[in-house]
Amino acid sequence: MAKDSILGASKVVAFVPVTDAAKARAFYESVLGLRLVEDEKPFALVFDANGTMLRVTPVGEHKPEPFTVLGWDVESIDTTVQRLTAAGVAMLRFPGMNDGDPLGIWNAPGGARIAWFNDPDGNVLSVTEF
Repeated sequence: MAKDSILGASKVVAFVPVTDAAKARAFYESVLGLRLVEDEKPFALVFDANGTMLRVTPVGEHKPEPFTVLGWDVESIDTTVQRLTAAGVAMLRFPGMNDGDPLGIWNAPGGARIAWFNDPDGNVLSVTEF
């Protein structure tokens, strides 16, 4: 850690905006398998994402961004994508990147393999095998 580091030794807290807390809870808890730590109605659903606090935060209006807002480093992307697909999650496909792969996985130039999907609010999420 750098001598003048302000946050280098602090844990990251992740946030995802949603419009329907019930749908988000079902998705993050039942589909993705995250453990719900606390339901702080009406402020946030707090999940444990393998040691990282994820605050799924209800907002009045939400226009999802066209880029990844949350992602996971997975051991086997093939297995993870197959399990997500079996759970009803559709992988996103991008022309010229992952549209030719049967599972929708992109092979990045640096060697990482990445797949993207949406949560119920259209937030772009990803899984990556480095």
